[in-house]
Amino acid sequence: MAKNKTVSLVLSSGGARGLAHVGVIEELERRGYTIAEIAGCSAGALVGGMYAVGKLPEFKDWICNLDRVDVFSLMDFTFSSRGFIKGDKVYQALKRVVPDQNIEELPIRFSCNAVDVNSGKEHVFTQGSLYKAIRASASIPSVFIPAKSEKQHFIDGGVLNPVPISLISDPHAHAVVVVDTNGLEEHYLELSPKAPNKPRRLVLPSWVKVYQGKMKAYFPEEKKKENQRNYSALELVTRSFDLLQDRYCQLLLENYPVDAQIKIARKQCGTLEFHRAAELIEVGRIKTAAALDRMEYGN
Repeated sequence: MAKNKTVSLVLSSGGARGLAHVGVIEELERRGYTIAEIAGCSAGALVGGMYAVGKLPEFKDWICNLDRVDVFSLMDFTFSSRGFIKGDKVYQALKRVVPDQNIEELPIRFSCNAVDVNSGKEHVFTQGSLYKAIRASASIPSVFIPAKSEKQHFIDGGVLNPVPISLISDPHAHAVVVVDTNGLEEHYLELSPKAPNKPRRLVLPSWVKVYQGKMKAYFPEEKKKENQRNYSALELVTRSFDLLQDRYCQLLLENYPVDAQIKIARKQCGTLEFHRAAELIEVGRIKTAAALDRMEYGN
């Protein structure tokens, strides 16, 4: 197969926005591309891992059938100062859909990154349990408790390398397609509104009120006021991290040879709005179709 029909795919961090990666992969396959290698970070590690196992359709079916209440029920809250979600419950549920495998046994090359809390260095996973690697890569600071593996503690790979192009084994072997779900407002895509299903009523236990202030930065209300904005302390930290990550992503993309870039706006959805999976997958598909048109035809 010609080089331009095989792809090294780089999938960025981005929380729930990373579900757009599913639409990216589906559009690549629809166009006849073969994904030879995947490098993922955080949400990109999750979706990339599901594809590398060969279970992306099963994952898509599962995630697209979660509503807001289901997503909330998968959050195992804790009073730890290191994060307010343990992160075990969701992976236990996911393992019932897609069993764990060792990375080195996957049919295509897969790698993902995390950051060692103590050393401050990037750690690249190329072998061992897929879920342990994904859990480490997706440990969003202040949200999920750091992942523990033997004597190491890991946080989200996006802290140091949100668009892990550097993990690709040979950038000249295949066309390099990069998906960045941390784009600026100009990359926002508004879809035609659809009549939503009536949501189940969500009744919060009283202790959850402790977390409401924390969660607003990651799980915003669907209707937002036009006139903004007085930032809380947590929102200021989050906003500062977002701006740093936006700039760092751009620097990474400027320093590596990339054949196609797909940008998803950070404002497309909140970090924990996984109940919007179908919408985000469609955004990924549309954005990928446009990017491949530019790559193939120079539009």
